[in-house]
Amino acid sequence: MSTSTAQGPATDVAPAPEQRPGGRLPRWAPWAAFVAALAVAYLVGLATSTNVVLLVIYTVVIGTAGLYVASRIVEGPRRAVDRLVTCLVSSAFGIAMVPLVSLAYEVIRRGVLRFDGEFFGASLVGVIGEGGGAYHAIMGTLIITLLTTLISVPIGLLTAIYLVEYGSGRLKRAITFFVDVMTGIPSIVAGLFAYALFVIFFGAGIRLGIMGAVALSVLMIPVVVRSAEEVLKLVPNELREAAYALGVPKWRTIVKVVLPTAIAGLGTGVTLAIARVIGETAPLLVTVGITNGTNLNPFEGRMATLPVYAFYQLTQPGVPPENAIDRAWTAALILIMLVMGLNVVARLISRFFAPKTSR
Repeated sequence: MSTSTAQGPATDVAPAPEQRPGGRLPRWAPWAAFVAALAVAYLVGLATSTNVVLLVIYTVVIGTAGLYVASRIVEGPRRAVDRLVTCLVSSAFGIAMVPLVSLAYEVIRRGVLRFDGEFFGASLVGVIGEGGGAYHAIMGTLIITLLTTLISVPIGLLTAIYLVEYGSGRLKRAITFFVDVMTGIPSIVAGLFAYALFVIFFGAGIRLGIMGAVALSVLMIPVVVRSAEEVLKLVPNELREAAYALGVPKWRTIVKVVLPTAIAGLGTGVTLAIARVIGETAPLLVTVGITNGTNLNPFEGRMATLPVYAFYQLTQPGVPPENAIDRAWTAALILIMLVMGLNVVARLISRFFAPKTSR
């Protein structure tokens, strides 16, 4: 018994017209295109007195166009479009980095001029012109931020736990709505609220460190609530159901199962919320004010903070103004360092305290 297999006629499939079989630009082609574009833009600049910004723009435009044309000829339209989009995305990233790098460079360049022991160990009492420091402002910022954290974190975490674990119906929707509204309120409104609240009890003209902490708490609480709520939602329901199946009460399940599982995300959210409020200026201008002396008691008198300190040193520098302006730049540098440090702490918390999933 013999079997025969029928085969259809062989057909040759021609490549799509937009493909170039075997055609591929070398790896150095993008670099070569932009170096050549830079040379062309430089020659154009010599002829027309183009500044640095226009030189960069010409380089990006000419380099992108040249790379697109070369890729279309060698590799085909599909790869050419891919390279075009890659160039556009890379250019957008570069444009976004320009103000960031420029800001960091300028603050570091001008802030290091007074980055010395006197700046960290002295206040402005009796200082006119050269010298002085920001010890009182640094300590005021740390104290007020600590008070803000002590007020905001318990309220924010408990609110998030209620929304995720207990809340339902109109009350939950109302709380979520007000949290969303509070997330977007201007910071000066928080300062006016805290000032009006304390004026009711202490009279007009009152300035206290605790007022600044209350004002910053209005800004920090919704951030903590929103971040903690999202983290708690990521905890698998299977963990809760397993605890309930063993007869564990709900409150104990939250304390012993849910919160330890979400501790990394909660710590990260709280740290980022602190970084968000530590540099606020408008609420502290209204509630805390400024002083040249060191006041470590947030319940008595005015306190200095780094944002307000930098604001007054820049807007009311005195004569000669250079010394105060240098102090303002150094205060700004310290604020940036504090924010960057908090972001690094948040990353470390997320990395080392995340629950281990590998077996």
